[in-house]
Amino acid sequence: MRILGINALFHDPAAALVVDGIVAWFQGRSEYGPRALGHRSLLAHPGRAENLERLNHVKGREEFRPVAPMVAADRAHELFAGPLPSPYMLFVHDVAGEWRDRIPAVVHVDGTARIQTVEERQEPLVARMLRGFERRTGLPVVVNTSLNTAGRPMVDDPRDALECFGSAPVDLLALGPYAVRRGRAFA
Repeated sequence: MRILGINALFHDPAAALVVDGIVAWFQGRSEYGPRALGHRSLLAHPGRAENLERLNHVKGREEFRPVAPMVAADRAHELFAGPLPSPYMLFVHDVAGEWRDRIPAVVHVDGTARIQTVEERQEPLVARMLRGFERRTGLPVVVNTSLNTAGRPMVDDPRDALECFGSAPVDLLALGPYAVRRGRAFA
């Protein structure tokens, strides 16, 4: 395990996602409510359909459970039809036909997704990670689900985050100003 400082934080999560790593994202204040909105999240590459199964395996939950796309607010209209902005994942949106095959991990069987739009001025760290991922892949979306595992509540404090990272098949933990990663190096 390597712990890297703040400069690594902005590079490593996007780089880990590009090479199909799973990222535990622990930033800022705790979230309250029915959805993970970018403070306590598990993130993955949306372009690989099998990442839905991988995330459900990490979380120890049923295979049919959906995950959500997290998308930059200024790009959402290109990919999704429905009420925008949608910062709290309250609405189901139709996924544009040309994007369904490009982001299969977040598309429900009926061609919809429950999206979260991210405004840079409100969530600068998440927005920066999304931009870094898009620069490398051309995809303005990452997979988002809550940071917890089977039978456990949402990760709430740094100790919980480290325990989750140590016990689950997660490749990188973005914890405050630090990036903690397994031995494998990312490009």
